[in-house]
Amino acid sequence: MDTLSSVTAAIDGDIGRWRSQRIKRIRAVLDTRRAAAFRQQGAGSPNPGNASLEFAIAHHRLEGAEAAARASDAEALGWYRQSRIDSFDSLRLPATGHLVPAVDPVHMETSQLSDTPYYLLGPSSTVASAELLKLTSAAVHAGSEHGFGPLISRHAPVICLLRRCALGEPMASWSTTRLPGTVFTDHVDEPLVLARDLVHEAGHNWLNAALSARNVTLPDEPHYDSPWKEQPRPPFGFLHACWAFPLTMLLAAAVLAETDGPVAPFLTGYLEKQKAMLAQTDKTHEDAVELVTDAELRSVLCSIYAKARSL
Repeated sequence: MDTLSSVTAAIDGDIGRWRSQRIKRIRAVLDTRRAAAFRQQGAGSPNPGNASLEFAIAHHRLEGAEAAARASDAEALGWYRQSRIDSFDSLRLPATGHLVPAVDPVHMETSQLSDTPYYLLGPSSTVASAELLKLTSAAVHAGSEHGFGPLISRHAPVICLLRRCALGEPMASWSTTRLPGTVFTDHVDEPLVLARDLVHEAGHNWLNAALSARNVTLPDEPHYDSPWKEQPRPPFGFLHACWAFPLTMLLAAAVLAETDGPVAPFLTGYLEKQKAMLAQTDKTHEDAVELVTDAELRSVLCSIYAKARSL
């Protein structure tokens, strides 16, 4: 298939500009007295070539500063206000530049930030084990080989690996709009499965960014039956599923065309299950996507959906 970035190129440009504005606004909130000095020294963007990572880190800083302020923790507040993109260099995956912190899923936080548990980068963050770094590097490489490199790089620059599972065991993955660019996922000892889940969550982050960059607001009604949730979903959730799952289907199909290893039966079963569920949404997707008022974004969603349906 064509690389995903060839389909999303025009919208990706708008996402980049929208993110730049978001970074500036967050800096204005956090840096205050130092902002003028940063501008004069050019230090406001110490790594201008990695705006995606800076964008993700900016939201961790913002959420961390808010939590510290609510807790009257002056030390933590000061750290989040003064931290920079290079404050997290010790968490970097050398081969790709992603941040891969060590995360204990048992001690993740819950609050008004998210309906699901989350992890905030902070002064005590440490890098994941060498084993997990190797797994993540291989997964990112696998996704890149099949045209999903820019998606994973730009929309999953912070990767939080949670529970280690056996192949075939139920796994969970998620992202949150308050921490764009961060992915939370369980994992197995198989890079191709992790690549699938990174593509899925990065896809969610991409669509959130695209809706914001194009100023598209979806209504709360009507609800559409979702074969993935087995219940009616509002347009936002339904369209997210009809975007993210097709992306994983395209990756699985591309991988299966080149591998016959032990993971092949697992991915074959996954792909067949997704084909059956996606087929149930033909009419509802056709109706729901019309609620996307931006014609170019609507075309992208329809294009990926159609590619997945043709598998």
